[in-house]
Amino acid sequence: MPSLERVRPAMFIDFVWRMALRLGYRCARVWWHLRRPPHEGALVAIYVGQALLLVKASYRAEWNFPGGSLQPGETPDAAARREMEEEIGLSSHALRPAGSVCGSWEGRRDRVHFFELHLDRMPELRLDNREIVAAHLASPEELHGIALTGAVVAYLGGNLRC
Repeated sequence: MPSLERVRPAMFIDFVWRMALRLGYRCARVWWHLRRPPHEGALVAIYVGQALLLVKASYRAEWNFPGGSLQPGETPDAAARREMEEEIGLSSHALRPAGSVCGSWEGRRDRVHFFELHLDRMPELRLDNREIVAAHLASPEELHGIALTGAVVAYLGGNLRC
């Protein structure tokens, strides 16, 4: 299968960013386990036919959907669009709300808003090679053998309720 993404050539600064993100993420998880802070985020399930686009963050072992945290005063829809642009370079697509899920993952009390994007073909992706280091188009059969974040597992299981 051809490459899904266009990745800039690796540079030393990218390595430094990846190390900083890994260290920051580990420290944040310790803090989250101690404080159990509430968190709100938005993820985008991007379908190309029946397959789903998954992204790999440099600091996390599991695959996830593009997305991230809501900034203060930001709507879930705006956060989903912003994160999709930042992480994979996609913008100007109509997102469809797909529900929310609440759970406790990585030490945080999370509320995650899901959006769906249905595409006819795979667009060219732009990965920053710092936070997002890989993308994979997974068939429904493949999803069972891939390590996924808790929120993605909840979405795939249809457990969209808070």
